[in-house]
Amino acid sequence: MDLVTKAKWDKAAANFDVMAGYGPEKRWEPYKREFFSHMGTGKVLLLAVGTGLDIPFLPEGRSLVGIDISDKMLEAAKPRVDAYQGDLQVQTMDVHDMPFEDNHFDQVFTSCTFCSVPNPVKGLEQLRRVLKPGGELRMFEHTGSKYYPFRLMMNLMTPLSRRVGPEMNRDTVANVEAAGFDMKQVSHVFLDVVKTIYAVA
Repeated sequence: MDLVTKAKWDKAAANFDVMAGYGPEKRWEPYKREFFSHMGTGKVLLLAVGTGLDIPFLPEGRSLVGIDISDKMLEAAKPRVDAYQGDLQVQTMDVHDMPFEDNHFDQVFTSCTFCSVPNPVKGLEQLRRVLKPGGELRMFEHTGSKYYPFRLMMNLMTPLSRRVGPEMNRDTVANVEAAGFDMKQVSHVFLDVVKTIYAVA
């Protein structure tokens, strides 16, 4: 396990809802509800549960495994995990080193996650490994921008932002393709910064 990354998110857990729960999450709620509506009834992996802010947006009655690198995040998520109307099992785990068998899951969902994974291509390769052939990767992510001045601003902000949380200028679409996924659809939610990605293993 990456103990440096774990420590960063353990430290962020206490104030995470204040930073992310009362602005961004409310803004993206309708988009995230639509995003998670694609969740099927097979075996689903939910990556980076965090404090569970996305749990109220999940469709009911699903069987989910949720992971996060931070114990403190999962402790904060417990009330939301317990309130989920379905089967949601959470555990501390690093996406780079998952013990799941190959070809185990039907779907993987990520939400504002791969801005923070230290080695994004390796992490995505691990997700492809645990997905069944034809299994779906569905991502709601904020990424870098191709457009001025957003690209410049994100490049300038990233050295600071990565110390306490996410990187601002990741090219997540390119990383998904580099990890060997078959890209099906990229949809922009806000400019070219917030987007949904649908790819198949």
